Amino acid sequence: MRQHMERYFLDEEHGEVTEIGVIRMRLLVPSAETGGTFTVVELRGSEGPWTVPHIHQRTEESFYVLEGSFQFTVGDQEGEVTPGTVVRVPRGTRHIMRAGPGGGALLTYWVPGGLEEMFRELGRLPAASVTDPEVRAEIAKRYDSIPA
Repeated sequence: MRQHMERYFLDEEHGEVTEIGVIRMRLLVPSAETGGTFTVVELRGSEGPWTVPHIHQRTEESFYVLEGSFQFTVGDQEGEVTPGTVVRVPRGTRHIMRAGPGGGALLTYWVPGGLEEMFRELGRLPAASVTDPEVRAEIAKRYDSIPA
């Protein structure tokens, strides 16, 4: 990793990694580097649900599919997405995602940044915590990720 003034370079061998049960988060651009304006992470994981249905009141999410296929439900829209597809989740919209056979990888943007702190906390808990509604409800009290 190299930093110079307002530039930030991160190669494929770096970035803080957090294991969260079925998924692994690699922090590419932490909110601390952007003054909290956005965060970029790479999410990789196995087949199956990656989240519980949830809503962000203050955070918009965008996902770019790098590998595999995913079933997304965003509001009342549902669909399967494959590499090269972008999925945008507006604030206040209920959503859930599920990785298809063999799992997959997503490039994820959070605006504003900061949601990586929830994933760091989940990474310190048992592996099934990311998809456990009770655990997520407790953590949602501290972060903008409310089970719905």
